[in-house]
Amino acid sequence: MSRPTITPLSIALGAQISGIDISHPLSLEDRDFIEQALLEHQVLFFRDQPIEPPQQARFAAYFGDLHIHPIYPNVPEQPEVLVLDTAVTDVRDNAVWHTDVTFLPTPAMGAVLSAKLLPAFGGDTLWASGIAAYEALSAPLKSLLEGLTATHDFTRSFPLERFGNSAEDLVRWEEARRKNPPLSHPAIRTHPVSGRRSLFVNEGFTTRINELSESESEAILKLLFAHATRPEFTVRWRWQANDVAFWDNRVTQHFAVDDYRPARRVMHRATVLGDVPFFR
Repeated sequence: MSRPTITPLSIALGAQISGIDISHPLSLEDRDFIEQALLEHQVLFFRDQPIEPPQQARFAAYFGDLHIHPIYPNVPEQPEVLVLDTAVTDVRDNAVWHTDVTFLPTPAMGAVLSAKLLPAFGGDTLWASGIAAYEALSAPLKSLLEGLTATHDFTRSFPLERFGNSAEDLVRWEEARRKNPPLSHPAIRTHPVSGRRSLFVNEGFTTRINELSESESEAILKLLFAHATRPEFTVRWRWQANDVAFWDNRVTQHFAVDDYRPARRVMHRATVLGDVPFFR
């Protein structure tokens, strides 16, 4: 049997994987191949993978325990797979640079996104490498950030005025808010496997740098948000039906371009829980 192949898409991150059918159980060799490719390329793309929710959840579970999102609807018979459907849910929070669920004590290790229904044009997704962003910082700025922590807040991307508009939604939002109070993570994160350092603040959930004054925090975060998403640190994926993306959420952030309304876009996501972020 021929080995799967990797086609890199940019220097910073991104690669297309061919030769693996993720609708079937993975062999140990294929699982290891994907895991190593993810460490190296940070986001992987698979074309023409018409997977159903149970297959998506099974694939994601090879890499860790799965998360059930507190706000987004899910597939009823497969609650680990959430549904991003523009006809049902306000998904504007995805049209901002963000790292998934950094409001958790153990943010996602990664996520598996499957394209179910796409607009005729538009709806691309971009990913940015936190490793490339960190490595491009000046030595003095690295030194400053290495001792700092940042607050991540669930309500920054899920505000009450957008996600509490019915009695049922309000109950769900209040429960999610209670279970996910603001918490802190290091501003620079060390990857638990590769040991590489990554910028770990994102516009979707990071509200302030704790050790700085409010005005200093605002200025530094504005600089870092702009720096982290410079074009040379990114890759852009033009979706086709049944495409699947798998990204390392520990060292990336992403942006779903909202340029296709009023057309509908439906994606399924399985989120793999990670570990407590640390810096060393």
